[in-house]
Amino acid sequence: MRQLFIRLLVLWTALLLFIPQMYAEEDVPMDDDEMEAVFAGTLDDDTLVAEEMAMLAENEAAPESEGMYKALKRKFIEGNAGFMSLVALALILGLAFCVERIIYLTLSEVNAKRLLADVDEKVSKGDIEGAKDLCRDTRGPVASICYQGLLRYNEGIDSIERSITSYGQVQMANLEKGCSWITLFIAIAPSLGFLGTVIGMVMAFDRIQEAGDISPTIVASGMKVALITTIFGIIVALILQVFYNYILNKIEGLATQMEDAAISLLDILVKYKNKEQ
Repeated sequence: MRQLFIRLLVLWTALLLFIPQMYAEEDVPMDDDEMEAVFAGTLDDDTLVAEEMAMLAENEAAPESEGMYKALKRKFIEGNAGFMSLVALALILGLAFCVERIIYLTLSEVNAKRLLADVDEKVSKGDIEGAKDLCRDTRGPVASICYQGLLRYNEGIDSIERSITSYGQVQMANLEKGCSWITLFIAIAPSLGFLGTVIGMVMAFDRIQEAGDISPTIVASGMKVALITTIFGIIVALILQVFYNYILNKIEGLATQMEDAAISLLDILVKYKNKEQ
């Protein structure tokens, strides 16, 4: 719980630092010499035209990514800072949980075939403790399941199988931990966008009521806010959905490895017990 609180505090601080920057002015003012030259009349029209042409050429030579960033920034500001900040917060928190799950699942992946081969080699030599040490020193749910099964190698196969099945459910819960928060933010983002749509429509009708006239100019501002918030909410949901599907794919892969490891371990232990008999 403390780690979750610290994570939310850091993300909220980053958001507070990010939002004001979105509203910062980007126009570069003239320096003192240029201002004095303008007021003194020493800058003629040809010089001003030449400087404007140079600025236009520089802007055209700028990369397209910068223009996209400026466009997103302008739309963010136009979409009502309150709701757009909530949508951005949902994106940041959702991505934080996605990155945490991806790192955890990536670290949980091991070479299951090689691990089981080493376990089979040690068990066939009667080195059960060595096999347990190998599984204990290896990260990931596959090694944990093998270790849980080796702890009960003196018991019957049915007892070992029940132990592996029960512990496999615990490991699956650990793999899926935090995914409910990701689905929450996937649902929240478009909901905030739709809420902004409703509020934008209300703003538009309020202005119509105040003006007493249905004019496109009066309605346009409220409709613009409504559409922008909806667009950004859907974009955030799509981004988080892509990461969520990637996480589910990794969980399914690990679950398959766990099932294969459980079956292979049971076969190894059965072979070892038959050899003892």
